[in-house]
Amino acid sequence: MSKVRSVEAIPIAYPEPNDHNRHRSVCLVRITDEDGRTGWGECATYFPEATRAAVPLVEALGTLITGADPVETHRLWHLMREQTWWYGTGAGIASMAIAGIDIALWDLKGKELGRSVLDLLGGAAHEQVEAVASIHATHASIDKMADEIAEHLAGGMHGIKVGFGKRGDANLGFDHDRDVAFVKAVREAIGDKRLMIDLGVKNFWDVPTAIARARAFEPYRIHWLEEPLGHDDPAGYRALRAATSLRLGYGERESTPRGVQTIVETGTVDVVGLDPGRIEGITGFMKAAEICWLHRRQANAHNFSTAIVGAASAALAFAAPASRELEIQPVYGPAQRDLVDVPLWNQGGFVNKPAGPGLGIIVNEELVTHMRLDR
Repeated sequence: MSKVRSVEAIPIAYPEPNDHNRHRSVCLVRITDEDGRTGWGECATYFPEATRAAVPLVEALGTLITGADPVETHRLWHLMREQTWWYGTGAGIASMAIAGIDIALWDLKGKELGRSVLDLLGGAAHEQVEAVASIHATHASIDKMADEIAEHLAGGMHGIKVGFGKRGDANLGFDHDRDVAFVKAVREAIGDKRLMIDLGVKNFWDVPTAIARARAFEPYRIHWLEEPLGHDDPAGYRALRAATSLRLGYGERESTPRGVQTIVETGTVDVVGLDPGRIEGITGFMKAAEICWLHRRQANAHNFSTAIVGAASAALAFAAPASRELEIQPVYGPAQRDLVDVPLWNQGGFVNKPAGPGLGIIVNEELVTHMRLDR
């Protein structure tokens, strides 16, 4: 079996049309074996300073991987975690660096063995995975936003998650009456399709505010309410859960399976967001998703970056029993549309099943060079 020859960290930036066209930044990882095959991964760092900080971590951890057999993903995952014991236990950029390398190793392993990552994960736990759209609200007009959301779902996707408190003119998450009017308008526009509301870091709800909003949203059948009290407030979430029938979601900012176990055991979360580019890769995602499954919680892939995380998310959504649907950006920019030969998409509202060796994608390396932050 061919050994790992090199591990490269590639910081890039790209416009994200689903986030008011702001430039998002991630650190890609390219692992090459002795026969010239390449595996690709992604650290979902999002901000340029975090992306630049991930580069030396990926390069340093890459020295542990160089010369290793890429098939040994589990051993190498543990080796990287042991190396980061002082500066990466439980959170942060170290976990993202591990994630990027781990995803790339799985991609390379699949190419060396001639099997898809989904096959290597044990095959599909689901015959189909339902696609839901994921956007950030941006317009001042509620009616315009409702019409746009209905258009996104016209192709068959089963629902939509809308981010509040984002850039643009939507001004959602700050005023009770406006928030309720928005939810009402969207429900009328999309009929019985799912509607999820995701609070942003600019929204700061205390427990009484969260309870009031949740109760006001209940008649409009919200599929889940995400991070209404941020990412880490178990006492607040206990009070909110006791006061509303809405399902509650959080967890996408957790960086390790142990962190996911901690929040699941509080009994305050129904839907746990897991980003393979953050939670220590495909290996970390599967461990965290198994914790969710054992506790009868839903694990939802946080797929909101490039087509590389998209390809990993699709494999994981099919493989993990705790996953039930997959979020897809309804409008693709270059990082989703042009970065790979087969972008993640859906047919009639169902995610295209991964096919081909590894992640089943060929990366456009010319575009990667053009996107580099350090060129």
